[in-house]
Amino acid sequence: MSTTNTENTIPIIQPLELIDKCIGSSIFVLMKDDKELVGTLRGFDDYINMILDNVTEYSYSEDGSSRTESKLPSIILNGNNVAILAPGLSEPPKHEINQDCRF
Repeated sequence: MSTTNTENTIPIIQPLELIDKCIGSSIFVLMKDDKELVGTLRGFDDYINMILDNVTEYSYSEDGSSRTESKLPSIILNGNNVAILAPGLSEPPKHEINQDCRF
């Protein structure tokens, strides 16, 4: 006789469901071209093409010693160029952390 314990079961959340829960929230996006963006997620589609509002775009120098910031009212991102999404961040993580994630 087998018993199942549903009290300890962790619910399974699919990636698109998690992104859907982030609509209206701040999100950090690392692009394949090493650009980093932080903005409010307005919407996305099945290909992770996204619309962000109140965007700050961060670019780093070749040696990583300097960073420039650009403010944009909104932007459309191509999901093919998205490397990493991190919900809830209002600024990029420390640059040294991201160094291992470069494509």
